[in-house]
Amino acid sequence: MGASGKPAIEIARGVIEIEANALHALSQSLDERFERAVDLLAKTKGRVIVSGMGKSGHVGHKIAATLASTGTPAQFVHPAEASHGDLGMVTRDDVALVLSNSGETPELSDLIAHVKRNGIPLIAIASKPDSTLMRAADIGLPLPKAPEACPMGLAPTTSTTATLALGDAIAVALIDRRDFQPQNFRMLHPGGSLGSRLLTVQQVMHKGSELPFVSGDMPMVDAMLTISGKAFGLAGVVDSEGRLEGVISDGDLRRNIAHLGERTAQEIMSPNPKSIGPDATLGEALDTMNRHAITALFVFEESTPRPAVPLGLIHIHDCLRVGIT
Repeated sequence: MGASGKPAIEIARGVIEIEANALHALSQSLDERFERAVDLLAKTKGRVIVSGMGKSGHVGHKIAATLASTGTPAQFVHPAEASHGDLGMVTRDDVALVLSNSGETPELSDLIAHVKRNGIPLIAIASKPDSTLMRAADIGLPLPKAPEACPMGLAPTTSTTATLALGDAIAVALIDRRDFQPQNFRMLHPGGSLGSRLLTVQQVMHKGSELPFVSGDMPMVDAMLTISGKAFGLAGVVDSEGRLEGVISDGDLRRNIAHLGERTAQEIMSPNPKSIGPDATLGEALDTMNRHAITALFVFEESTPRPAVPLGLIHIHDCLRVGIT
């Protein structure tokens, strides 16, 4: 225990409760000014210039990154650096989103003067509606009156959490306004495991001569050679036109192992195999395989009547190979 005599977990719960109450108050306080701010940001021809000093600046970096990664061009400009030449980054096509809990941060003065002088729209987030920043703003988004979670009431805690949440709310509202889709998100996140999960099935799937196909009347002795040779652990059973009728999986082999030498592929196969569309993400493919406890999916255009000729095959190892787990 510390100086307060309280267990750390009790202190933690108190902090989270204070901040949760502030977020609830923030949610209830939103009004037409938020709608106007989203309208303005959605229509801007340039970028959203996010700025703030100290802890507000740290939050501003995250808000700018979230906006940029979800289809709204944005850039963080440090207010102190702005006073030493970086004001040139802020153009008449931009919108400024400026953060300050007090609304009286002196380092913001040159940035505020610049945007007002050049007719650049200013959206402000602050806790004091009558502050210098909020009076200068074209649209002011006030934070609710709420105590900081810091016991001294000094360290920005509740206020930064509320500012961050409001930034996320703006970003998500803009996602909806712009109809930003997973494929757009994928283009902006090509790296890492997130980028891998957003690759499409058609970018990774096996096709053509790689596919493990057998005919329905093929003896299982011969079908086993295809299963072994293609190394997917299964075979697709197709008709004379190449349309998929069923699949032979490890489970089918185990259930019929006593009579495999006497059966044909069609007698062993399971009909109506699980499938996925070519534009689905690898994350969706992996989720589908996990949900059905299978290791592969045949790929079809979703609108194609069945039975149909598969476009390809995606295997769970393909997901693992690109780093999806």
